[in-house]
Amino acid sequence: HVQLVESGGDSVQAGGSLKLSCAPSEYTVGDDWMAWFRQSPGKGREGVAAVYGGVTTYYGDSVKGRFTVSQDYSKNMMYLQMNSLKPEDTGIYYCAAEKATGTAWDDERWYEYWGQGTQVTVS
Repeated sequence: HVQLVESGGDSVQAGGSLKLSCAPSEYTVGDDWMAWFRQSPGKGREGVAAVYGGVTTYYGDSVKGRFTVSQDYSKNMMYLQMNSLKPEDTGIYYCAAEKATGTAWDDERWYEYWGQGTQVTVS
C-alpha cells in the first residue's frame, strides 16, 4: 500500500532554512499532484505548496518567494526548501499525493494519500 514518509523537520531560529523531504513507497513521484500542507497550533491544515508533473507549481500566499517545492524523479522524492523562516511557519508539515481531478490544489479533502508529518519549529 502507498506510504508517504516525511523527514527534515527541526527547530530553527527565525531567518533560517530547512529542507523537508517526502519519500513515497508504492507510489511514483510525478504520477499525479503532490503537495505539502501544514497544521499550525490552533489552526486547520493549510496548503503550503503543490507540484504537478514536476513543472507546474503552486504556493500559498504566505510562503511565496520563500519556499520552493521540487521533485527528483531519479530518487522518487519530493522536497520543500524553506528559506527565511518565520515563527508563523511553525507547525506539522505533511506530504500529500494524488488529488481528485478539477479540485483546488490546497483543499486537503481531495488528496488520497498522506504522510504522518514532520515538526517544524521556528523561534
